[in-house]
Amino acid sequence: MRIPHGRAMHAARVAIVAALVVMACYGLCAWGVSLFVAQRLTADADARIHAALAYDERLGEHASAGSAARAASRSEDVDDAPMFLWRVGAGAGGRSRSVQALTLGAPPLPSAVVHAVGSAPLTALVGATSFRFGAVRRGSWWLVAGQSIANVGRALSALVFPEVLFGVLLAAAAFVGALLVGLRASAPIDLIRRRQAEFTADASHELRTPLSVVEAEVDLALRRRRQPAEYETVLRRIAAESRRLRRIVDDLLWLARADSGSPDHDRAERADVESVVASCVDRFQAIAARNAVALGFMAEGHGAGMVQAPAELVDRLAGVLIDNACNYAGPDGTVSVVVESTASRVVLRVDDSGPGIPPAQRTAVFDRFHRVAAEGGGSGLGLAIADSVVRITGGTWLVDDAPLGGARMEVSWRRVDAPGEDADVADDVQHARTEPPAPDGGRVPAQRRA
Repeated sequence: MRIPHGRAMHAARVAIVAALVVMACYGLCAWGVSLFVAQRLTADADARIHAALAYDERLGEHASAGSAARAASRSEDVDDAPMFLWRVGAGAGGRSRSVQALTLGAPPLPSAVVHAVGSAPLTALVGATSFRFGAVRRGSWWLVAGQSIANVGRALSALVFPEVLFGVLLAAAAFVGALLVGLRASAPIDLIRRRQAEFTADASHELRTPLSVVEAEVDLALRRRRQPAEYETVLRRIAAESRRLRRIVDDLLWLARADSGSPDHDRAERADVESVVASCVDRFQAIAARNAVALGFMAEGHGAGMVQAPAELVDRLAGVLIDNACNYAGPDGTVSVVVESTASRVVLRVDDSGPGIPPAQRTAVFDRFHRVAAEGGGSGLGLAIADSVVRITGGTWLVDDAPLGGARMEVSWRRVDAPGEDADVADDVQHARTEPPAPDGGRVPAQRRA
C-alpha cells in the first residue's frame, strides 16, 4: 500500500526526534558507565597503594630500602602496573625536602607530589604517564608509593569503540522502530481523514441533489406565469425535496450524536424485541403493499425476547432493515421478518427476495452513503444508522444470503430476564430446551401477520 508523502514525512520527523532522545539518554548512560569504570580502577590503585604502605608496620625511622621494596612487590598482582616507592624527608625549618627512590627504576618524583606529600591520594603526571600517589609518615620522613594508572585510560579507550558501535545500532533501531510505530499509529488517523473527506463529498452530493431540484423548480416557476394548479404541483415537488433534505439532516445529526459517545437514552432500559418488531411490521404494511411486496412476521422460541436496549432504538433498527428489504425485494417480492428467542440470545432476522448483497460489499454496506444498487433509493444512511444502533446496544451482525434468494440481515443480542418473569416460565423454557425437537425443527410459530 502506498503511504502518503505527508504521513511519511510526519512519521520520519517523529522518528528523528525519538532517535535523538534515545541517543541523549544513551550518551548519559555511557558517560556514567565510563565514569564508574574510571573511579573503580582508580579506587583499586588506591587500595594497592594503601596495602603497600601498610604492609610492614615495622618500617620506621631506620627502615631499609630492601624491606620497602619487598612491601611494594608483595602488594602487586601479576597484571598490575609496577609499584614505586620513595623516601621523602620532612624538610623542617624551611629546608627543601630530600627525595630518595627506594625502588629500582623508579622515575623522578614530581615536585607537585613532593610539596603535597601527606595530603589525600592525588594524581600527577610522571612524564606523559598518569600516576596515583599516596604517602604515610614514618617518624621524620615520609614513605611515598606511586603506581601508574595508564590502565584507566586504556580501559576507557577500549570502551569507546563498543559504546560508539552500540550507540549507532541503537540509534538506527530507535529510528526504524519509531518510524514503524509512527506509520502504524498514524494509519487510523489517515483513514479517518480519508473517510471524512469521502463523507464530506458524499454528503455534499446528497444534499446538493434535492437543493438542485428545488432551485430548478423555482426557476421554472418564475420564468412565466402559470395556473394555480401548476404552482401547486411545483410546491408539492419542492415540499417533497425539502422533506428529503430534512431526513438527511436528521440522520446526519443522529449519527453525529451516536459517534460522540453520548447517547440520549437509558442504558439500563430493556425492550421486548418481539413486540417492538411486530408493531414495526404492522406500520410498514402500507409501504409493502404500495411496493407489491408480501411482508410477513414470525416469532420463534419460548419466553419473552428481552434485551438490554431502549425500545426506540430497536424500533429504529427494525424500521431500517424492513424498509431496505421492502425497497430491494422488488414487485411481487417477499420479505420475512423473524424474531427468535433462545436460552441466551435474541435474534432479529430480516430476509428478502431481492438481488442480495455481493460478499465483497457486505462490509461496505454499513458505510455512510453507500448503496449496493441505485434502484433501492434512499440516501445510503439507513444501514449506517442501523450499525450505530447495533454497536450502542451491544449486538452483533450477520450479513448472508437469504433462503428467499436475496439478502439476510441478522442482529443478535444477549438475552436478559424480563421484569417479573416467574419461575413457571423459566421452568417451561428449561423443559422446552430438554425435550426432543418437534418435526418442524422445534420452533413454535407465533401469530403471522400478513
